[in-house]
Amino acid sequence: MRIRCGFEITYECPQPTPMLALLNVHSSRHGDLETLDTVRTDPPLAIGQYHDGFANLCSRLVLPAGRTVLSADFVVRDSGEPDQVHPEAWQHPVEDLPDDVIVFLLASRYCETEHLSELAWKLFGDVSPGWARAQAIVTYAHQRITFGYEHARATKTAFEAHEERVGVCRDYAHLAITLCRCMNIPARYCTGYLPDIGVPVDGEMDFSAWFEAYLGGRWHIFDARHDRPRIGRVLMARGRDATDAAIITSFGPNLMTGFKVIGEEISDFSQGAPHPISQAAATTG
Repeated sequence: MRIRCGFEITYECPQPTPMLALLNVHSSRHGDLETLDTVRTDPPLAIGQYHDGFANLCSRLVLPAGRTVLSADFVVRDSGEPDQVHPEAWQHPVEDLPDDVIVFLLASRYCETEHLSELAWKLFGDVSPGWARAQAIVTYAHQRITFGYEHARATKTAFEAHEERVGVCRDYAHLAITLCRCMNIPARYCTGYLPDIGVPVDGEMDFSAWFEAYLGGRWHIFDARHDRPRIGRVLMARGRDATDAAIITSFGPNLMTGFKVIGEEISDFSQGAPHPISQAAATTG
């Protein structure tokens, strides 16, 4: 399967504003790229890049005063297979976890385990450890929260999403991650493209958030927003929560005035050339 991905984000800045952007595909998908995954700017700007501790490709740039457009348009290969399901995957005792996995058991900015630990053990303490427990948590988060872009809030934590019972994809992910960590299942936040492939089209295209849980010696994809295996995920960034995997982190005043994302299957090579994005504007979530 071949998937065309891209975005066009417009900012208005009253003064020169430094930004940190995670707008490229994750390093783990670089080998799947058919065309260059290059962040373009209008006006042309200098961009410095480095890989952070989660292997995310980070771009550093300074937007000038006025209007700036960030964009990309590329093609990536994908297996076309849905997310894998492994009911036999076991839960590791904490003392047996690899050192680099332990950090994903700890509380973080949006995943305050101290507020949900008692509830988690009450709800999931009797569920078989391993895949069954992680899936029970995903289903609970899926049913607990009602989706709506109007409920998006950059400061909303997992506990707040649980209590308010409304949110967007990052809130589903944060809640499930937090409950997993409360039950000693390492979990990490993921963001990227998730086209509507093999499912009915669900509104305007947007970046999506899901998570991965460490079971049976490896990381597995879970999605509390949809609670079903999906096709065509293209990972952009991972981290402890949305702080580590934010698409844009700005260091000064700015206003986002345009936001478009595209993710679509390309059926043959005759359709594969990237072309200008023409999708209707969407709200981040």
